[in-house]
Order: sequence, then C-alpha cells, then structure tokens
Amino acid sequence: MAEEIEVKYKQFIEKVAATKLVWGLKSKTGWANADSAQNDEAAVVPFWSERGLAKTSARDDWKSFVPTEIPLAVFLEDWCMGMAENETLAGINWDANMHGIESDTLGVALDILNRLKEINSAITFTNYSSINEFIIEISED
Repeated sequence: MAEEIEVKYKQFIEKVAATKLVWGLKSKTGWANADSAQNDEAAVVPFWSERGLAKTSARDDWKSFVPTEIPLAVFLEDWCMGMAENETLAGINWDANMHGIESDTLGVALDILNRLKEINSAITFTNYSSINEFIIEISED
C-alpha cells in the first residue's frame, strides 16, 4: 500500500509539472477538505493531477463538488504557501475512498519546483522571479 501511495505521489508531481494544472473539488460553499487521518489538529485539502481523478472523488459528502482547475503557479504561490502558514496538509491524488498521502505543502511545492527545474519548464510567478528563487525561499523556511 505504501508503495502504491508513493507511486501516486510521483505521478502527481510529474503530471502537474507537465500540464501546469492542479485539480481540486469546489462547491458553492468552498473547497473540499477533510480532517487529517495522521494529525488530530490538522485539516487536509485534497488535490489531483487530473480532472477525472478529482471527479471520481466527488461523491458522498462531496457529491455537490465540481472538479476545478488551479493554475500551477497559483497552486504553488497561494495554496502551498498559505496552507503551510495554516499548517494545513495536502492530500495528493486520493482515491474515491479518500485514501492517499497527506503531505506537508512546502514539501509538495519543493518537489514540483524541482521537477519543473529538471524539465526546464517555463513558468511565471507573481512573487518570484524564477524557479530557483522560489526553491531558495522555501528551503530557508
């Protein structure tokens, strides 16, 4: 099970770096979130690398939620940084039963940024002049 979750995580990093899109579930009342299975005091916001994966999870408590795309730069700068400040975790490519990894958002951001660097991706940020500057900023926190 742990290996499968790790594979899903790596697939998420590669896919979002390639497409520059992250998917969440949104309703009229806000974004889907859950209590952490690992930390009683933390919340988790789930994200997916593909619309279809997000759609599969839009059931039960989340049946009124719609897969909604988040541009990767916005995800990295606004979501990951903001969630880190609030100590909120990221659920990565959860399955329909809400099983999957719960990750520290700065770790997720760092993994995506390093992947973007590896594939020599062009991406424009609002608060950072380059992928390297963003990596340095996160690494110093």
